[in-house]
Amino acid sequence: MEKLIDLYKKWAGEEPADVIKLAGQGSNRQYFRIIGHDGDTVIGVIGTSRDEDHAFVYLAQHFQLRQLPVPQILAVSDDELCYLQTDLGGTSLFDAIKGGRDAGGRYNQKEKELLKKTIRELPNIQIRGARGLEWQNCYPQPEFDVDSVLFDLNYFKYCFLKPTDLDFHELKLEANFRLFAKDLTSEPMDCFLYRDFQARNIMLDDKGNPYFIDFQGGRKGPFYYDLASFLWQASAKYPFKLRRELVWEYYQSLKHYTEVPSVRHFVNRLSLFALPYLTGFGRLRIPWLFRTQEAFHR
Repeated sequence: MEKLIDLYKKWAGEEPADVIKLAGQGSNRQYFRIIGHDGDTVIGVIGTSRDEDHAFVYLAQHFQLRQLPVPQILAVSDDELCYLQTDLGGTSLFDAIKGGRDAGGRYNQKEKELLKKTIRELPNIQIRGARGLEWQNCYPQPEFDVDSVLFDLNYFKYCFLKPTDLDFHELKLEANFRLFAKDLTSEPMDCFLYRDFQARNIMLDDKGNPYFIDFQGGRKGPFYYDLASFLWQASAKYPFKLRRELVWEYYQSLKHYTEVPSVRHFVNRLSLFALPYLTGFGRLRIPWLFRTQEAFHR
């Protein structure tokens, strides 16, 4: 904390009036709202991994140069374990659509528009954000590859299959995993893969415009992954019709940034990317074993 306060004093030229610790964000980083004597606020971050912090700072500064909606980096400590960024407020997309989520997926029109506005903005950071990006700065690896897919699939195997004592043929399952990983990585793309694109990682300004945070795990990869992760995040409860509308909104927006495949090809590829994301995060609510059923036996 002392190092963060020193960084703030160096940046602001004075002691802060108050410092409020914020709730954890699902990582080892600590977040603080630092309040100046004039009432202005910034967010202070204390990390434990220099490589992870470096990735976030680099990406945020790169995206800022591309005029993308991300927090601005204001100051960084010499060891890169502390930094200051602009305060995007306290309303995430996850908070804003709570009503529809609590109603079992019955989202009202305002909530639907927030979702559509967000999904239309996603290709902007994926395509424009990738231009000129030096991928070696990404953490923990620069590109989505076979190992990335296998990590997700094995998370499912060890955290779901084995603890539930389901009977399965492990060698056949591993063989299918490898085939599936090869399939998912068969179309290299020069795009930014956010990796953790979900409603909690999107902040909204007072006009409902989305701002992206927590993209430090991003890397080069296919745009399908982020769309699948957003549409099938476990807590969203998006009904089929809304999910279809969001896919269409994304597809139409993508046309403004790059050449797009046919609708049939796009939907077929997207359906494949739903599986590794859901298994990778272990929140399974779908009959997803369409590619690995032959590995199971009774």
